[in-house]
Amino acid sequence: MNANDVLAVYENLAGLTGQMAQAAKAGDWNEFAHLNMEAKVQAAPAAAGMPALTGAKRLSKIELLKQLMANDRAIRDVTEPWNAQVDRALHAH
Repeated sequence: MNANDVLAVYENLAGLTGQMAQAAKAGDWNEFAHLNMEAKVQAAPAAAGMPALTGAKRLSKIELLKQLMANDRAIRDVTEPWNAQVDRALHAH
């Protein structure tokens, strides 16, 4: 895997997680689940290890990671209150 391949993985994941955030905000959980599975497939190369990047490509990777983290936060902003509500409901009975 070369530097361009690494950036392509992160770009793809940033796009998918952005779509996941939109699906979560819209309450489209079927689409969210579909995108989540696709993201897992696309992230598989990272589990095998990726080469370190330098220079401008490293900075691009950092920006993509920031975007991924922002998308993750947007998803959690939707799902965490819902998860807490479900947890309270389960413990109430």
